[in-house]
Amino acid sequence: MRIRLLKLSLKNFKGIKSFELDTQGGNVRIYGDNATGKTTLFDAFVWLLFDKDSQNKKGFEIKTLDENGQPIHGLDHEVEAVLEIGGRTLTLRKVYKEKWTKKRGSATAEFTGHTTDYYIDSVPVKKSEYETQIAEIADENVFKLLTNPVYFNEQLHWQERRKILLQICGDISDEEVIASDPALAKLPEILQNRKLEDHRKVIAARRTEINKELEKIPIRIDEVQQGLPDVSAINEKKVQAEIEALKADKKEKEQELARIENGGEVAEKRKRLAEIETELEDLRRNYRASFDDKLEQKKKELYKIRDEIGEINLQIKDKKNKISINKARIERLESETKKLRQKWYEVNDQEFEHDDTCPTCGQPLPEEQIEEARANFNREKAERLETITAEGKSITAEIDDLNVENEKLRYEIDDLKGEIDSLREQEEILQSEITDLEQKAAAYQDSFQYKKKLAEKESLEQSIEGLQRNASHEAARIEKEIRGLENQIKIQEQRLAMVERYEQGQKRIKELKAQERQLAAEYEKLESELYLTEQFIRTKVKMLEEKINSRFKYARFKLFDVQVNGGVVECCETLYQGVPYSTGLNNAARINVGLDIINTLSEFYGFSAPIFIDNREAITKLVKTKGQIISLIVSEPDKTLRVETENKSEAEANLFKEVI
Repeated sequence: MRIRLLKLSLKNFKGIKSFELDTQGGNVRIYGDNATGKTTLFDAFVWLLFDKDSQNKKGFEIKTLDENGQPIHGLDHEVEAVLEIGGRTLTLRKVYKEKWTKKRGSATAEFTGHTTDYYIDSVPVKKSEYETQIAEIADENVFKLLTNPVYFNEQLHWQERRKILLQICGDISDEEVIASDPALAKLPEILQNRKLEDHRKVIAARRTEINKELEKIPIRIDEVQQGLPDVSAINEKKVQAEIEALKADKKEKEQELARIENGGEVAEKRKRLAEIETELEDLRRNYRASFDDKLEQKKKELYKIRDEIGEINLQIKDKKNKISINKARIERLESETKKLRQKWYEVNDQEFEHDDTCPTCGQPLPEEQIEEARANFNREKAERLETITAEGKSITAEIDDLNVENEKLRYEIDDLKGEIDSLREQEEILQSEITDLEQKAAAYQDSFQYKKKLAEKESLEQSIEGLQRNASHEAARIEKEIRGLENQIKIQEQRLAMVERYEQGQKRIKELKAQERQLAAEYEKLESELYLTEQFIRTKVKMLEEKINSRFKYARFKLFDVQVNGGVVECCETLYQGVPYSTGLNNAARINVGLDIINTLSEFYGFSAPIFIDNREAITKLVKTKGQIISLIVSEPDKTLRVETENKSEAEANLFKEVI
């Protein structure tokens, strides 16, 4: 289906008092100096259909303004268009007028707002009927895509552009991508029916967990090593042999003492004395055990807080590094801003220079030729200044974003430091509680039961001493020797306990190192899976971009961006001969690329529409297109709009004469 604009009439619309554009069904060239209303024609056409201007803005000022910039009251603002749609003619008309109301008791009417009247083929209709008729012609977004060469690239968000391209050309299934590269054959087994992006999230989350665990393991190993006793001078076998020998000596001494001691009463008291010794030892051990659980819990809490402090310090370090990186970027951008500012002044200071005489015949050049050269110079100068200004604004915006990000990071660092201060206070409190518990655990002698048993022991010892007074000297000597042997046994057993603690510590270190190796191996496996997913994305990128680009003659599209870290993110950047649309294309290239896109979209949506090309004076040749071309051309001599038309038959005959 082909839609053509036959006539477009304006009345009191954005400063145009009255104007009728009669295209005769063909292409149109509209000439006019700046501010004569060329773009207003496009605005009027879009407003008639969709209540917006050519820049897709709603609520723009359509009323005629006086010399002070104030609306002139009492005027009706009207746009009418005659369209040819698939061989039939349709007339649309919209009138925007002021509403004046006389309030009760007032002799004069007051301005109370606006109304809009709608007409289809000269018949008044409701707004809903009018909008239904427009919707039957074409979807608003599709119509704008087909009437404005820059709409696709300058009005749509990149995600919407990408969505349209995928609708036109179709996406590529995961199975097609995997089948195209044998290296991706293992990917379905890895994904296990999980979506690729979901699996990448799982990998990222697990990698973060592993990194945290790997960071903690050296700290835990260091803690264990710090608690290891020095056993370099201990020979376990020799110590064990010495203990056995000391125990044998002690047994002999005890037998000798038993022979010295006689009498049943002494033996009974000694038996009770041994029981009391055991009870005292139990009291000491039980008393200490009552504090062990509390001490263990407090120590766990202390280690946890220290781990949290370590993790927060790592976060602070990362944020400080990010601030430094941003500062370096800001310095580079500020340097670029200074260069742009100098370049702007250099361009702005350039003046028009010309030779008034013809270099061939020596006669004065015509005034219009000089003025044309001056206009070209001023236009090119303005375009260069506009480009420099736009680039400077872009850099300034990036600097502002970086400064805002740094300020946010500083606030986050301050918050993290506050968390550390709070954790330090908790650490001090826990350390104090641990010290207090350890002191209390050592004070078993002060307990009532221990003192009572100790008094009973002393009483028995005195009783036995009285009974054995006669044999006291010899018994005392042997007992002293036995105590000495017991002390030596205790010392050696403590040395063996040190060896046992050392071996347990070494075992724990081996376990931690084994865990570290296991985590490292898992991390490496995840890295391999991540690389495979990225290879999948890169393969799909290539296939998808080739598929989409094959549908266009001149336009090319970059649908994915490879980041510094190797990751791939979605984007949608239009390219022409390798130059990005958003950065390096001149107006002619942007328009022609837009027309190429319109051609493909028209084929997909099944119809063509009138195409408005603003600033056409900068374009010498256009790409082939089936749509009706309405060219808006800046012409300084034309102080009012001037129209050059070709009739419908001429338009069809010349349809493909203009090529890039």
